[in-house]
Amino acid sequence: MKRVIVVGAGAAGTMAAIFAAEGGADTTLLERTRDGGRKILISGGGRCNILPSQMDESRFVTDSSPNTLRKILRAWPLREQIAFFEQDVGIPLKEERESAKLFPVSDRARDVRDGLLEMARRKGVHLQMEMAVTGLKREGGSWIVTTQSASPLSLTADAVIVASGGLSVPATGSDGAGLTIVESLGHTITPPYAALTPLLSRNKAFSTLAGVSLPVTLDARADGDLDARATGGFLFTHHGYSGPAVLDVSHVAVRSIEKGPARINVQWTTLGEAEWTAALSPRGSRTVGAAVRAELPTRVADVLLDSAGIDPMLVLANLSRRDRIRLIETLVRGPLPWTGHEGYKKAEVTGGGVNLSEIDPKTMESRRCKGLFLCGEILDAFGPIGGYNFFWAWSTGRAAGKGAAAFFAR
Repeated sequence: MKRVIVVGAGAAGTMAAIFAAEGGADTTLLERTRDGGRKILISGGGRCNILPSQMDESRFVTDSSPNTLRKILRAWPLREQIAFFEQDVGIPLKEERESAKLFPVSDRARDVRDGLLEMARRKGVHLQMEMAVTGLKREGGSWIVTTQSASPLSLTADAVIVASGGLSVPATGSDGAGLTIVESLGHTITPPYAALTPLLSRNKAFSTLAGVSLPVTLDARADGDLDARATGGFLFTHHGYSGPAVLDVSHVAVRSIEKGPARINVQWTTLGEAEWTAALSPRGSRTVGAAVRAELPTRVADVLLDSAGIDPMLVLANLSRRDRIRLIETLVRGPLPWTGHEGYKKAEVTGGGVNLSEIDPKTMESRRCKGLFLCGEILDAFGPIGGYNFFWAWSTGRAAGKGAAAFFAR
């Protein structure tokens, strides 16, 4: 029986191990922490947003070939992934319609992590925890995997799957070691960066709104072709901003810092220019403050009115055309002041990674190193908040596991 070693017992690695073993390979899963799957455990506030309820592949971000990305995403359709979890793993799912997310019915992320590890054991996968991989090299027709643990040793395999993740949430065990290893083997790495991370701000007026949340639309644009648009929850924090909409455009801000800060504009409500023009038209003795507070939380409305230089007690009939235009501009596309970001410590995923042109999209095998397969966060692609990055992990993990098992038949 041919031997496969999988590096990393996270979402992608555990899935890869399951399918490698199912394909007939003698599979060993190595994990540097004592338990594995820690990002699964903290995802969705401990509930695990296991998948999106609908898939929009255009929302993925990559510096690599969009065509290769699409091929990978379409290899394991959403409906088949849902069936896998419900029927094969035995985890019934439920839809949270307002957020278009799927969660386990139990609302327990641990059920997902434990369910996958238990399935791996049933398939015959050998789990070895607290064993960090420090090096890979190919000798003859085999791979030598160097490890560091209580009893350091070198393992030999016919194929290796690297699913060691990126740099996000280092407290879960992510340290970027896999990126360093595959780069040393000749792979091209798009420089990694923190993605889906909160933004920082020193704006004193907005800091008074810490804890307030509301739905908004954000437009982020930077020099070059970097841009993103997101609609969703927005949360004021003591240090800046968070929430799905902020996280989904944060990569533009992060990557813009070296070349010049990105411009982020906010549409604070669903109302556009025409709707706000109507809402701010003279209506008896109604004040500007009353009109704006009707559409926004009072505290947010007051801060925005102040930033636009408008007296909230001003009667609408006395609002000048110039002031009305300035206020509407603030409400429809007002600038969001930001000064930085929370980095990898709070990032939900790592952007950048191994260029997709250097892997076979069907098998996830490296085009540079025979018998080396790559999957998950180590690759140059990520999706928005809402289960998209688990979809990527499950898809690429499955493909890598099946590819490694089939590698011996060629």
